[in-house]
Amino acid sequence: MIRSVQKGFTLIELMIVVAIIGILAAVALPAYQDYTVRAKASEMILAAARGKTAVTEFYGVNGPLPAASSLVLTSQATKYVASVVQSAGIITVTGATAASGGDANLSGATITMTPTAAGNGVLTWACSGTVAAKYRPASCQ
Repeated sequence: MIRSVQKGFTLIELMIVVAIIGILAAVALPAYQDYTVRAKASEMILAAARGKTAVTEFYGVNGPLPAASSLVLTSQATKYVASVVQSAGIITVTGATAASGGDANLSGATITMTPTAAGNGVLTWACSGTVAAKYRPASCQ
């Protein structure tokens, strides 16, 4: 009597593998989506960096923080950033709308960078805004 050797996987084994992949995908997909929104929020912080440099330089040269209209920032609009505005040293970055390519979680949301004189010509920056805390970078919590 000749026995044939079984080759391949059984249906149960294949179903277990598919179930494991499904569970992993269900956990990974929301984490990945949050990660992409955080990356877009980081771009908003990067857009404010140029304004922070301008305000810090103005403060270092002139002493007080700039008046509302004494320091004009050039447009920093990108795919995820609608505008960057400076008023009395406070920099406000607004997220682009989803219709213009931005993220729905950041659409119209703001990140505000507020300077405070720490003495000896040094400014410290406080970060706030309407972007949900879970999406803001660690430097802006």
